[in-house]
Amino acid sequence: MLITTTVKNRRRIFDDEAFAREAIETLYRVQKLHPFILFGFVIMPDHCHLLVYVPAPESISTIMRVFKYGLTFNLGIGAFWQARFHIGLPKNPQSSLWYIHHNPVRAGLAEKLQDYPWSSGSGRWKVARLDDFYRSQAG
Repeated sequence: MLITTTVKNRRRIFDDEAFAREAIETLYRVQKLHPFILFGFVIMPDHCHLLVYVPAPESISTIMRVFKYGLTFNLGIGAFWQARFHIGLPKNPQSSLWYIHHNPVRAGLAEKLQDYPWSSGSGRWKVARLDDFYRSQAG
């Protein structure tokens, strides 16, 4: 599933590198508490994209609630998220991953996807591989 969550009034709070790093670290902490498979992500200045698979009995609502509340608490800057988030079920997850990873390039934040540190496209963060996941589901 492709999830997008946005900061209220499109405030660019993740321009702050410490906040962007904390968003990623919070995401991984939530993954330990409420297991899900993370294929890719990007923390943009005013929104986040995640490509995930959430196995039962976990739920996207729980994961996003814990992520958003946890990050709000960890940053200590008061409420900053829009109340809702968007969920899409991509027909082509590989294209969604490409979209996520190239978001900073299209926005002019980096020349190459590897240059943007707050994305799994940089190669700096551990994520699951889509092809490995599909292979495991087939066998």
